[in-house]
Amino acid sequence: MGVERKKYCTYGEWKASKTDTYRQVTDSSTGEVIAEVPCCTREEVEEAIASAYEAFPAWSAMSLSQRTQMMFKWRNILIDHLEELTLLCAKELGKTLSEARGDVLKAIEPTEHACSLPTLIQGDGSLQVTTGFDTTTYRVPLGVVAGIVPFNFPVMIPWGWMVPLAIATGNTVVLKASSETPLTAMRIMELFYDEGGFPKGVVNLVTCSRKEAEIFLEDKRVKAVTFVGTTEVGKHIYSVAASNGKRVQAQCEAKNHALVLEDADLENTVNAVINSTYGCAGMRCMALPVIVVQETIADKFVALLKEKAMKLKVGCAYDADTKLGPVVSATHKENVCRWIQKGIDEGAELVLDGRDISVEGYEKGFFIGPTIFDHVKPGMTVGEREIFGPVTLIKRVKSFEEGISLMNKNPFANGSVIFTQNGYYARQFEFLTDGGMVGINVGIPVPSAYFPFSGNKDSFFGDLHVLGKDGVRFYTRAKTVTRHWYDEAAIQRKKEVDTWEGTVERL
Repeated sequence: MGVERKKYCTYGEWKASKTDTYRQVTDSSTGEVIAEVPCCTREEVEEAIASAYEAFPAWSAMSLSQRTQMMFKWRNILIDHLEELTLLCAKELGKTLSEARGDVLKAIEPTEHACSLPTLIQGDGSLQVTTGFDTTTYRVPLGVVAGIVPFNFPVMIPWGWMVPLAIATGNTVVLKASSETPLTAMRIMELFYDEGGFPKGVVNLVTCSRKEAEIFLEDKRVKAVTFVGTTEVGKHIYSVAASNGKRVQAQCEAKNHALVLEDADLENTVNAVINSTYGCAGMRCMALPVIVVQETIADKFVALLKEKAMKLKVGCAYDADTKLGPVVSATHKENVCRWIQKGIDEGAELVLDGRDISVEGYEKGFFIGPTIFDHVKPGMTVGEREIFGPVTLIKRVKSFEEGISLMNKNPFANGSVIFTQNGYYARQFEFLTDGGMVGINVGIPVPSAYFPFSGNKDSFFGDLHVLGKDGVRFYTRAKTVTRHWYDEAAIQRKKEVDTWEGTVERL
């Protein structure tokens, strides 16, 4: 029996693509091809935009309370299918079951945030701005929004960061799902219409190449583009889409650093680093790949980190005992291994090498074990560029001041962390760091959906971040209304008074 060829979704219906080009989706733990997805044609991408465009008038005219009630229902559907979606995510991406479950939960949380929209979307108003005039500002939807999705969070990013606030505020959406990990997003798309009962065309889904995705940046019907991916592509999307008058959110690469001071709780610090660095096999922009350690404790830190890393069970993503699953594909594994070799070539000290690991019964899976480099010096690209794998880089510094200076020289500023028991240094770090999301003794400083995911520098291009109040503002525009009402009787009385005053003045 052949591998299933997936379809694309427009007007609430699944359709077979007319393309001749398909991409394979693999089970990351076994290497087995489990599906093929189309590289949709230009006409099919335009069809998805047309579907969203035609659905917008009726959807945006629906009352806020109706849309909110549908979001409550949708939130419960996601909870009902939590375990099904968890397993599917683990298979196609390689996240462990707990990590994949977290991916789904991180889509449910923003959906709950969207349920509070009747409060979040309230505008401002004033009576008697000038005599007899009142002014009110409303937030109204934009129209069609395009979401361009990466491979590493196939649930949270399209169905958490993009869809909930976009549709709750009255917009319609076209998702370009990742061709590497589209299956979970496609299954949720099925649930959206089959169980969610949403009007046809409110959300549409295609898989395509970058060439076809350029349409989103140019088509006048698309009013906003939200993107997650590499900095190179993010800059391109931001510049082209913005030049065409579109709003843009471009969440890009990261190279998050943590500063570990000599007074830090070493045991808890290393545990936090293990979770942050090796969770999701390092394939997340909020991983913690670079640890800047004060020299006085560096040897102890590295020894304990290696000890704990070696105890991680590397294995099949959907084995409940696995602590470190595979990376997403054979190509991605090769790329991470090239980075490890580059670190060796640049002169960093390889403390732990995860390249040759093999998992019994899953020999064709895309596994890389925990990898640690020590004595990573300034100028080594392995310590400056995003590797997106389970690789930890240790940089040694003498002091807090040297550490914060080193960290801020990095071009990326998604997140930054300090581990210390010193309140003064913690506050100084919070004040001085370039990181947009800051952790104080917190390994993964990702805020809840009620706050923005606020990367800086080359980690983000745009004005309004995803989630929080920023997300509501991104998906809406201001409409300011000034009112003045005429009372005919009052006008007549004023005329009579003016006439009387004029008569008195002449006398």
